[in-house]
Amino acid sequence: MKQTTPKDLAKKRAEEQLLVSEMIALYCRRQHRAPKGSLCPECQELRDYALARIDHCPFMETKTFCSACKVHCYKPAMREQIRTVMRWAGPRMLPVHPVLSIRHVIVTIRAKRKAGAEK
Repeated sequence: MKQTTPKDLAKKRAEEQLLVSEMIALYCRRQHRAPKGSLCPECQELRDYALARIDHCPFMETKTFCSACKVHCYKPAMREQIRTVMRWAGPRMLPVHPVLSIRHVIVTIRAKRKAGAEK
């Protein structure tokens, strides 16, 4: 198994934080009519919460995304909010952020293959 360096881990955290931030921003712009570059208070709270969870995640080295994690560190209300955002924004990310979207799909497929091979 490949050893993850602190630099790789920091990059992985930053990429996940960017993806979550962009999904929340897209959701807020389209659902809450927030101007580009700003978030409504509810979405800002969710973004701050999600970034803090990612920043303090003890499983970052081995996990793919929060949705695939065995331990759910989100409060139930926040977890439901982020699920709503992800369900809505996920399919709409490709035209807006194609590189982030394709990277996300590749990581998800690899993780599913790996999980299937371990069973």
